Amino acid sequence: MALPELDNLVRIGSLKAEAGTQGEFDGLLRSGSVRLKDAQNTANSLESRFDLAYNAAHALSLAALRWHGYRSEHRYTVFQSLTHTLKLPAEQWRVLDQAHRKRNLAEYEGDLDVDAALLAALIRVALEVAARAEALGAVKR
Repeated sequence: MALPELDNLVRIGSLKAEAGTQGEFDGLLRSGSVRLKDAQNTANSLESRFDLAYNAAHALSLAALRWHGYRSEHRYTVFQSLTHTLKLPAEQWRVLDQAHRKRNLAEYEGDLDVDAALLAALIRVALEVAARAEALGAVKR
């Protein structure tokens, strides 16, 4: 299901137009849901929960992007596309942007500075992304 705004990103090379499969969509939803459930387990460390929630949000966001027939090699673009793929409000997208920046600092500089408030916001947004992505699955392509 093509989207004009995302077609513009295809034209400039930020996205690729590529049909996804139902199996891919279902697998990404499953992967995101499992990680999101584990992210809510308070027995896990704050850092582990952040990593799980961030990767859950990415898998679920990627499911939505693939459902619409696009692919990206960049996590940031996957999150940025949520405004169009799931009609996610800007304030929720900004939480994912902040989490992405924190994740990059941890991955590339070894500096993971996550607090409970960011984790809680990330989990809330990931739950919303999950609900919206699952709703896509109920719609015929």
